[in-house]
Amino acid sequence: MEILSERWAPTLSSRGVVFRARAVTGGFRGKCPNGIETTGGNIVFMRNFESQTHALLRIVAGFLFLWHGMQKLFDIPTPAPDLPAFVTWVAGGIELVAGALIMVGLFTRPAAFLASGLMAAAYWMAHGTSAPLPMQNQGELAALYCFVFLYISARGAGLWSLDAARGED
Repeated sequence: MEILSERWAPTLSSRGVVFRARAVTGGFRGKCPNGIETTGGNIVFMRNFESQTHALLRIVAGFLFLWHGMQKLFDIPTPAPDLPAFVTWVAGGIELVAGALIMVGLFTRPAAFLASGLMAAAYWMAHGTSAPLPMQNQGELAALYCFVFLYISARGAGLWSLDAARGED
C-alpha cells in the first residue's frame, strides 16, 4: 500500500508508546520512513526490552531508597535533617530494609507495598498539608517513590531477582 501522506503520531496503548501511521490510504504494514518494522501501522518502542527496563527500575529505585534509610539511621553519606525520633527509626528502618530487599528482588511485592505505603504517609504527613501540589510542597520525590513502589508491588520482581531464582515471582 502506498502512503500518500506521512504523519507519525505517538500514542499510548497497553503495549507502551506506539507510533501510528496516519496516512491518506489508512495506514500500512511494513517499514516506516526511518526503516523500523511495523505491525499494522504501529511501531512498538522498547517492547523487546520491557523486562530488562522493569528490572532496572526496581534495582535503581531500591538502591536510591536504601540510601535514604542509611542517611536517617547512620548519617551516611551526609547527616540527616532533624526529624522526630519515631520518623528516624521507623521510616529509616523501613527505607533501609525495604530498599535493600527491593534492590536484590527478595520478597519484592510485600517490601515494595510497605515502601509505597510509607511514602504515601510521608507525603501526607510532611508535604501534603502545606500546599496542594507536589511542586509547591516539595513532595515530588515522596509521591514518585509511592507510585513506583506501588507499580513494583503489583508487577513483582521480574528479571535479575532472588524471587525469580526462588521461583516465587
